[in-house]
Amino acid sequence: MATTSGAILAGQRRRKRVRAALLGLAVFYVAVLLLAPLVGIAYVALRPGLGIFSETFSDARVQHAFLLTGIITICTLVVTTLFGVVVAWTLSRDDFRGKKLMNALADLPFAVSPVTVGVMVVLLFGPAGWFESWVSATGIQVLFALPSMVLVTIFISIPFVIRGVVPVLQELGQDEEEAAHTLGASPLQSFFKVTLPNIKWGLAYGVALTTSRALGEVGAVLIVSGAIQNQTETATTFVLFALEERLDSQAYLVALTLAAVSVVLLTGIEIAKHRGTREQTR
Repeated sequence: MATTSGAILAGQRRRKRVRAALLGLAVFYVAVLLLAPLVGIAYVALRPGLGIFSETFSDARVQHAFLLTGIITICTLVVTTLFGVVVAWTLSRDDFRGKKLMNALADLPFAVSPVTVGVMVVLLFGPAGWFESWVSATGIQVLFALPSMVLVTIFISIPFVIRGVVPVLQELGQDEEEAAHTLGASPLQSFFKVTLPNIKWGLAYGVALTTSRALGEVGAVLIVSGAIQNQTETATTFVLFALEERLDSQAYLVALTLAAVSVVLLTGIEIAKHRGTREQTR
């Protein structure tokens, strides 16, 4: 009996040590690999004093870069939200030939380098590209302009909404939707009154991740835009070239601002999701 109790206590102590080691590893990861870089950026950005805020954000170049970044992000959100929900719905509700291929292709932007995406768009719309004749006929400037910047950002960002919504739809099932159809609701009414309220947090989290990804994209955007000052330079490409120009404080402050927006957005979604879940359980 004593031997059995001792073995149980020894096993409990081993499990506690393993949990403590895993907790320590997680804290190390968060502190050193996530928080430390942010603290370092904040230190360098704010070292000249608070006057760096007015100096940086009153600069017409910085203002234009943030404006362009905002436009690209909004366009990306609209397209990725609409098409992301449609693709997620199709993958969750329909069985068809090529479904596995479609599911795999939805994750393709995760695997492809953003620089490769930029090169692909240049090959499609550049001189001797597949769509070069269409570009010439319409007179629409795609490369080194807003359309190509939005296009590459959409390609890179669209999986986040899909992967945020698909698991929720699969867990939800179709019982409530079928009940709504039985009661006479149209497919559109069923979606907005039954499905959308149930997937709102998965969708919101996907939108938040999409926003963060769109704000931070640099490689593909740089390839297709050329990062021309006051024309096609975004906030992230400003950071890149400001560092080359030895404008360290301005570069780090803009980088810190982008990071802060992403952190606040994701944290806000988590808090709202927690409150919503708690209210539903009351």
